[in-house]
Amino acid sequence: MPPEAPSPTSDRFDDDDYPAYTMGRAAEMIGATPGFLRAIGEARLITPLRSDGGHRRYSRYQLRIAARARELVDAGTPVDAACRIVILEDQLEEALRLNEELCKSTADAGRAAES
Repeated sequence: MPPEAPSPTSDRFDDDDYPAYTMGRAAEMIGATPGFLRAIGEARLITPLRSDGGHRRYSRYQLRIAARARELVDAGTPVDAACRIVILEDQLEEALRLNEELCKSTADAGRAAES
């Protein structure tokens, strides 16, 4: 009997960008209120996708971002400032990742030229 292929549904739940969580569940998961999620949405930190019925849906990636913003707000940072900090942290992480890839590519090219 051939092995079963993973179902499309399970593939989506493994996807960090799949909007699997309702607003209520997302708020519960990060220990916040739906109002907090709306506030960071209005500040354009995250943009939840909408279900066919118009309900907000959040991905795991968005929940990690929202949880970081919540940590900053809980420490006394205003919501708008917390959102800006999280955006800058995310941009820095991406820049560092790209820099590491570029350094590796350059080193690999240098070794190949020496050969």
